[in-house]
Amino acid sequence: MKHRPGRHFLQIPGPTNVPDRVLRAIDRPTIDHRGPDFALLGKEVLEGCRAIFQTSDPVIIFPSSGTGAWEACIVNTLSPGDKVLAFETGQFAVLWQAMGKRLGLDVEFVPGDWRHGVDPAQVEARLVEDHAHTIKAVMVVHNETSTGVTSRIPEIRKAIDNARHPALLLVDTVSSLASIEYKHGEWGVDVTVSGSQKGLMLPPGLGFNAVSKKAIAASKTNRMTRSYWDWDEMLKANVSGYFPYTPATNLLYGLREAIAMLMEEGLQEVFARHRRHGEATRAAVQCWGLEVLALDPREYSSSLTAVIMPQGHDADHFRNIALDKYDISLGTGLGKVKGKVFRIGHLGDFNDLMLIGSLGGVEMGLRAAGVPHNAGGVQAAMDSLSKESVPTPVNQVTAVR
Repeated sequence: MKHRPGRHFLQIPGPTNVPDRVLRAIDRPTIDHRGPDFALLGKEVLEGCRAIFQTSDPVIIFPSSGTGAWEACIVNTLSPGDKVLAFETGQFAVLWQAMGKRLGLDVEFVPGDWRHGVDPAQVEARLVEDHAHTIKAVMVVHNETSTGVTSRIPEIRKAIDNARHPALLLVDTVSSLASIEYKHGEWGVDVTVSGSQKGLMLPPGLGFNAVSKKAIAASKTNRMTRSYWDWDEMLKANVSGYFPYTPATNLLYGLREAIAMLMEEGLQEVFARHRRHGEATRAAVQCWGLEVLALDPREYSSSLTAVIMPQGHDADHFRNIALDKYDISLGTGLGKVKGKVFRIGHLGDFNDLMLIGSLGGVEMGLRAAGVPHNAGGVQAAMDSLSKESVPTPVNQVTAVR
């Protein structure tokens, strides 16, 4: 293949760019996963994960994708035939509920338009109707990676509490953890599912379950068959920093470094940076005269922006032209919105100049593909970023020639 100078712009909403510090951390000799050095590493990353999930509850790390973490969540908390309440907010909500059905759950799947998150009022109304408490869990995708819509988890928790319902709250944070404010403990989530390849800035390969005491209690009595995904064996071994089977040792080196980077920046600063980038991206989209898929400003994602293509123009055709001419990868539309939207990822190890370069690639790609748009989106994004990042000079000094 022909050499392409410069660095490829990977602007899909995950896997994200892996920072050099994390790459260097992964590039270490593999150690004995039964030896004392590994125990220190294990304890450090397990404790660090609690800080990232903002909880004192255990966080279990599986060598897996986020899909594996979904399955671990289900098989440890529910039994075949259990009824669960899930909401169609996008493609990943569709896939999670489909997994539940394959595992024998009775899934009540509330239809949605893929442009809104979960309606807390709808959650409360449905649980109030469930006098016999047949619904055992509520399954919610926090940040829907296919749509750029973020559901309001604290309001959903309040809705469950208002209904005085004992259902477990199970939440997918694959594309929001370490990018968007999320508090597993304070928000009363029972199982938080996540993966390594997005806000955590790692390659794919680690799946996470943060588990409440209520979820652990459920795992003691549920009847779903499991072996590899069993929490009990993991929790026993994790006490001493070990795992019951071979862990992804070198990815754990990378995870330790990623946690250090996030804590050095400060979680609140990380969330603020992602918010700024989301706002700047939407400013560009608005200037281009295009439409963001998310409709409710309260639910705009800070991790990614899904953009609707004008009528008669195919999103994948545009993406292919942008890739070929400008070496930028943009997210494809998934499921119902395939060919209708493209997605700009702005999460992970990402700064203002990287965003401006990415949006420049998008704007040039729109022009090259003949997509109707207004010029100036990049300038609108720069204006959005500059209004917060450029300090007002205390003294104006006039240069003398």
